[in-house]
Amino acid sequence: MDRDLELARLSSLRNLKILDTLPSESFDRITRIVSQFFGLPVAAVSLTDVDRQWFKSKVGIEHNQIPRFKAPCAEVAQTCQPLVINDFQKDDYYIDSPLGQSGVRFYAGVPLITPDGHGLGALCVLDTKPHAVGEREMTVLTDMAAMVMAQIEMQHAVGRIEAVSGLPNRFQLLSDLADICKHGGKEPRLICVLDLAQTLQFDRLARVMGPSHLDTVIRAVAQFLQNTLDQQTLSYHVGPMQFALLPSAMATAEGLLPAMQQLLGDVGKVADLRMTMTPSIGLTWFNPQTTKPEDVLRSMQGAVQDARNSETGVAFFSDDRDLMHRRNFRLLQDFPRALQTPDELHLVFQPRLSLETGKVECAEALLRWTHPELGSVSPAEFVPIIEASNQVRAMSAWVIDNALKHLSALQEEGVDLKLSINISALNLNEPEFLELLLEKLELYAVRPGHIEFELTETAVMSETEKSLDLLHALRDHGVRLAIDDFGTGYSSLAYMQKLPADVVKIDRSFVADMANGNRERVLVHSMINLSRSLGYRVVAEGVETLEAADLLQAMGCDEIQGFWLSRPMAVDLLSDWLQRRRNGAQQQEDVA
Repeated sequence: MDRDLELARLSSLRNLKILDTLPSESFDRITRIVSQFFGLPVAAVSLTDVDRQWFKSKVGIEHNQIPRFKAPCAEVAQTCQPLVINDFQKDDYYIDSPLGQSGVRFYAGVPLITPDGHGLGALCVLDTKPHAVGEREMTVLTDMAAMVMAQIEMQHAVGRIEAVSGLPNRFQLLSDLADICKHGGKEPRLICVLDLAQTLQFDRLARVMGPSHLDTVIRAVAQFLQNTLDQQTLSYHVGPMQFALLPSAMATAEGLLPAMQQLLGDVGKVADLRMTMTPSIGLTWFNPQTTKPEDVLRSMQGAVQDARNSETGVAFFSDDRDLMHRRNFRLLQDFPRALQTPDELHLVFQPRLSLETGKVECAEALLRWTHPELGSVSPAEFVPIIEASNQVRAMSAWVIDNALKHLSALQEEGVDLKLSINISALNLNEPEFLELLLEKLELYAVRPGHIEFELTETAVMSETEKSLDLLHALRDHGVRLAIDDFGTGYSSLAYMQKLPADVVKIDRSFVADMANGNRERVLVHSMINLSRSLGYRVVAEGVETLEAADLLQAMGCDEIQGFWLSRPMAVDLLSDWLQRRRNGAQQQEDVA
């Protein structure tokens, strides 16, 4: 054997990355056709490795490999010539070969030859009985071998290998997962994804270092994985900075998790990754019989996102978190329909009590959603989802329109009430926000001084000079501004002095904490004094007891809002509630 030629042949075989890959229907189909054409029980696509014959595809064979010693396919690979053994018992060389001793009597094989002339192995048929084979049969076997090689080259070169890393890509992973579903048994299996960098880190690196640097990192990591992982673990390059790792079917969580934790630490040393990236690893189980390949990939992405939020950087896929994210996505998808469907969205109103006059002078409009299938959805759940999407402006527009409509109806009933309406900071960047608001106020005959817009402290603090201009314009037209959730953000007193705000709403968490002790009460008292000294009217949210209401009044708080006064209610109930409250106050005055 020419040593240099053999090394070149083995190198060609390795470069095709086909050894020890999963069974594939595209190869099995050819093998079945060959077996049926010859009418023989055994057929195989056999690849010649250093010391073994490994079967990429097989019919009638239980094991995955046999020794290379005196294997006919090894001769076919070396000579690149067809080989027919009509009867092993009459062949001086192969009579005592492992196949001959196992009872095989007939062999016919044709070489699998690469475009550069290297023999990878053979497409072969075998039987336990001797046979004669004609030219027609060998021609068909040769043609089928060419089809095997075309399949090998197609999987390697056409859309299945990432050029930068040289690893199989996402499409190959999907194909392999489909093959596992067909051939992989019923036991659950593990799969992992290594994510080198967060999206923001990736974008910054691409901008600062350029794509060539990222290519260097990818190649280094790909080589590291090939050198580090055991031969049973397959690697795939499935995203710009993501690698999927598919261990053998025998892998367990107990054995794999420490290995992944070690890998996470080691990969950070490659190409100076620790200075620029934060790798993470997500793991997920999947059932080959019931899990679709696309669902496996989706679970992988969920797992690696959870890993980014974990302390260790390694996390398993969670069904509970996945259900939460899928529910969030559904809410996001269904919200545009809710905006157009009567009775899905509605407003409720929670009164605010003036501690100075004892009167309800304002109420906050709160959005509620009754989903046709999910039922009542808490605003704490759906509002943050919508606020993080491009639907936030449509939500604010719906709330403003319906709040003004209800306020107009209340005023026609003789109810003198102001409404506080929550809007998003994104509304402050709408070029026509003020113009559209004034049109709505005119349409519903509501004076600007009867509405108040609430924005969270964090949202207000993050806005631009352009937003400030809009806030001042709103103030000039008589619209009041309230800073909601005060104390939970990152207030800058110097910046707050620039805001044309009228009201500060102390977050309910601080009010609830007052029951814990003197330090908490001192904090709330200080917030009230600070806000009033800056000229703000102070509203305390989340007041649920008479004790809290009395304490806040003693601290100088202007208004309170919470369950102690009233739960949020529909507009018709609000009208009745206000009427009963006025009647009760009038009766007390008459008695006095």
